[in-house]
Amino acid sequence: MPEDKNEKQKEATTSEKQFSGFLAEIVEVERRKKTGIYGEIYSISCRILEGRDKDRVIRRNVLGSIKIGDVIRLPDTSREAKEIKVK
Repeated sequence: MPEDKNEKQKEATTSEKQFSGFLAEIVEVERRKKTGIYGEIYSISCRILEGRDKDRVIRRNVLGSIKIGDVIRLPDTSREAKEIKVK
């Protein structure tokens, strides 16, 4: 029996770690960056939905197909991406 409790506790802590971070809603898709094999990196503005930086709008670079209104999970809210300069 004690082994079962320990296994359940381990599962609970791993699932909590899996979903750690802060939710953010995409407000604006600014530019497509010339990075990656196919240029699939996007610069976005997103509004933080939870945590100490709630309602703050920051710029981040994300990978994949996205659109305005999508909710993403950011590992931290302290980093902000620089503006993309196209040559």
